[in-house]
Amino acid sequence: MFPDTKQDKTKVKNFEEIEELSGKLSFQNVEDKLMHSVLENDQEIINDAKIIKNSINQSLFSFTPDLMFERFVQSYKTAKQIYGEKLIRQITGYSSDYVEKNIQIPEFQRELKKKIQEKIEELQERGFLNKEGDITEKGVEVAALELYMDELDKLEAHGFLGEKFNEKQAHYGGKVDIRSYHKGDRYKDVAVRRSVKTAIRRNHKNLVIEDVKIFTRQAKGKISIIYGLDASGSMKGQKIATCKKAGVALAFKALQEKDDVGLVVFGQKVETAIAPCQDFGILLKSMAKIHPSKETDLAGCIMKSIHLFPEHDETTKHLLLLTDAMPTVGDDPAKETLAAVEKAVAASITVSLIGIKLDEKARDFAQNIVDLGKGNLYVVENLEELDKIVLMDYYSTA
Repeated sequence: MFPDTKQDKTKVKNFEEIEELSGKLSFQNVEDKLMHSVLENDQEIINDAKIIKNSINQSLFSFTPDLMFERFVQSYKTAKQIYGEKLIRQITGYSSDYVEKNIQIPEFQRELKKKIQEKIEELQERGFLNKEGDITEKGVEVAALELYMDELDKLEAHGFLGEKFNEKQAHYGGKVDIRSYHKGDRYKDVAVRRSVKTAIRRNHKNLVIEDVKIFTRQAKGKISIIYGLDASGSMKGQKIATCKKAGVALAFKALQEKDDVGLVVFGQKVETAIAPCQDFGILLKSMAKIHPSKETDLAGCIMKSIHLFPEHDETTKHLLLLTDAMPTVGDDPAKETLAAVEKAVAASITVSLIGIKLDEKARDFAQNIVDLGKGNLYVVENLEELDKIVLMDYYSTA
């Protein structure tokens, strides 16, 4: 038992505001009021942002209330394939099973049509859809914000994985040791908890300079990484949604560590190509726009990535591919893909692959890719583990 005595609390005074340089996001075209509403957890706006985000994941870029309602009534099975259960629930307010059970009841049809109409009008009033029902630039941006917050919450809840270091000390390394404060140390490196504990142990009522502890950092080799994402038709829905979140996790953490991140999205052809950079806003917005298309041009992704990496650079160059299938584009897709990997290796690029629920043939081919590319193969069955695996591959690249 603790003695029933009143003790003075150690107070922390005169801490200057510390600017967080990593992970901050601002889109010039988003109204400040909207931005603050989202960041302050305005649930209605967050829910509407989820609708836009999930519609893009289903390759839907336009909403017509009457057409949506007609699809529900004429063939709910087809409608469920088009919209997905999550989007149906978000737009109608009813679970997919409940809609399916009651869709032929006239009273329910009238209520359902009304709810769809009201939700579309709400999205238009917020500026997420235009008058024709098409997703606007503001809609894409708020969907990107929601994607960012959703994944960041998860990362903060579970923490980041470890990383490799070399011995040289530098500002932009990992926090690996703690020492006393020296003049010239950065506020960003203050070990707040350890400093307060030191003050408490010394019975100081206020935190004094002698109590302040500093994280020392060790430098790691500079990494330039490209996230190569398969956006073929088979990735529709939850697969593409989870891959986007994992991409956000990679961009957030790698840029925080001052590494460069690029993005290549491929389906029937390369749809998006961003050279490794430090621009989190561009990467995030581009990820939010990703939607499934057709085919799997794996060779095209690899070749495009080779050209995106800096040619004369001493940084470690790494390509991380995410796919759920064999390549399907080209006269001989498998042969052309392996030839592209050889060219990547010749350009000092390592190639890893994350395979999502691969069959035996695809798994064997994926193994050939990483053996040739001097990278790692990760076969994922549980999508919830994807962001951790993406970060694991990043940490192993040094």
